Amino acid sequence: MNRAQILDQAKEYITRDRASTHGKAEDNFSNIAGGWDWWLSIRQGGPLTAYDVSVMMTLFKVARAAGNPSHLDNNVDGVGYFAIAGELGSKMAAISHPVEA
Repeated sequence: MNRAQILDQAKEYITRDRASTHGKAEDNFSNIAGGWDWWLSIRQGGPLTAYDVSVMMTLFKVARAAGNPSHLDNNVDGVGYFAIAGELGSKMAAISHPVEA
């Protein structure tokens, strides 16, 4: 795909009615922002990590699910992102607290 084709496809995505699937974009983005603000206010300090991103992507899917509970893609993706968060969290714990041999 060249850049013009990519732009045409992006235009198609953002101009067709996606509200029936995800709710109004403005409402959805506000819900996502609220979830991300909450996460950033309670997490441990320091730079964002892959763990943070996986949790925030879970929250993204939770916000999307609020706009359309019957669109199961949000649930499946949300569970997938949270599973990745669990794996990353386990690796972080192993690095922070290695098991002594």
